[in-house]
Amino acid sequence: MTAFDDLMAFQHETEALAQVAGRLAWDQETVMPRGAAAQRAEEIGALESVLHARRADPRIGAWLAAIDDSGLDPVGAAKMRHIRRTYSRAVKLPEKLSAELARVTSRAQGIWAEARAADDVAHFLPVLERVVGLKREEAAALADGGDPYDALMDDFEPDATAAETGAMFDRMRPRLVMLRERVMGGPRPAPLRGHFPEAGQMKLAHEVARHFGYDFRHGRLDKSVHPFTSGAGTDVRITTRVDEAEPFNCLYSTIHEVGHGCYEQNIDPAFALTPLGNGVSMGVHESQSRIYENQLGRSRAFTGWLFSRMQEVFGNAGAADPEAFHAAVNRVHSGFIRTEADEVHYNLHIMMRFDLERQLIGGSLDVADLEEAWNTRFAHDFGVAVDRPSNGVLQDVHWSVGLFGYFPTYALGNVYAGCLNLALRAALPDLDDQLAQGHTEGATAWLKEHVQRHGGLYPPREVIERACGFAPNEGPLLDYLDAKFGALYGV
Repeated sequence: MTAFDDLMAFQHETEALAQVAGRLAWDQETVMPRGAAAQRAEEIGALESVLHARRADPRIGAWLAAIDDSGLDPVGAAKMRHIRRTYSRAVKLPEKLSAELARVTSRAQGIWAEARAADDVAHFLPVLERVVGLKREEAAALADGGDPYDALMDDFEPDATAAETGAMFDRMRPRLVMLRERVMGGPRPAPLRGHFPEAGQMKLAHEVARHFGYDFRHGRLDKSVHPFTSGAGTDVRITTRVDEAEPFNCLYSTIHEVGHGCYEQNIDPAFALTPLGNGVSMGVHESQSRIYENQLGRSRAFTGWLFSRMQEVFGNAGAADPEAFHAAVNRVHSGFIRTEADEVHYNLHIMMRFDLERQLIGGSLDVADLEEAWNTRFAHDFGVAVDRPSNGVLQDVHWSVGLFGYFPTYALGNVYAGCLNLALRAALPDLDDQLAQGHTEGATAWLKEHVQRHGGLYPPREVIERACGFAPNEGPLLDYLDAKFGALYGV
């Protein structure tokens, strides 16, 4: 066997173990007994030690040195690009730090859920302070003297930087604020009214998931505190949550996670358990979940179909007619919760978190002052005072599990989705006619062909540029938002 063959065999086992670790995390969030949290933290920590040792194994360095990338085909070269990057990061991190992060964040996740349910920030802050301390250590080890936050962002969006992301946000913010002011200054549609039992919501969630192409032979839909997607290849699992007074929470969380799930399910099977067998970045991943949820799922055409199904399942759709239903789906309001935010406000939620976590990692904001900083910024940006911690600093799971640098990829995903939507509609001029019948196959097939099947074959921005025919930028998203909400609100 060649050095390349040896490296790929070793990587195959590492990828398989990583999937096992993901399954433990899925179990923890869905069906694990509450009393098992401490033991699960030890299990995850032990497995992370094994994974870190494999990713930093000196044999990888020897194999890499023995392989001439110029002699490889594009697939082999792409695999090497990912392995070199992962190895470079792994050897900079002490195994003890990696294992401790896994143990602490596993435990912190359960403490966060308890604190969120009780609206008790004080219960969460001590473990969050520990997480932030460990993430600062990790960032310093990875940064090599550069921006520590860039080092954390790179884990989720390779080659992205805080400076570039911040500049993009600065360009986006004025148009988003202007649009919000126009929309909020006029009459607004009524929210949905009614009682929507959990059984009906979950039935419709399963149906909608199938309509968007989610393969239940290789996946499942469960409930969790915070919706998420886990897995790759032939085992990709999604979750949602239910509020019997607010069915959109369940339905659109499901569609969002289906976008993530379909990306993983539709990657070329030849890439399974290789470095190319997952979505290439969280920004590209979010582009799939957001285009499924928003440009497709919240379109006037699709909501017309969904209105009929709501009537059939619940006896009423909570709105008088398809137009009122579409307006309710896209109702703009200064809500507290990011995952329930309308498209106008969503990126403003991300910009706030981006700034706060940069301050936390940089050391200019202490964990003890985080709640006050959150509430002050939220009141300034949204014009509403946070009423309780579960609607404020405790609402997101990300910081409890150490996902610093993750939040900006949500906004980047929206930007990518705006670009993809422009290209998709140019390719499928009858798309709205299809969506009005509940048919998403044309759109999802286009996304599979141009984005999803490639997995990690191309760098993130190249994936979007290849699909769209132009370099990704924020213009298409902002134009889409102006057109959609300008028409909906008559502004």
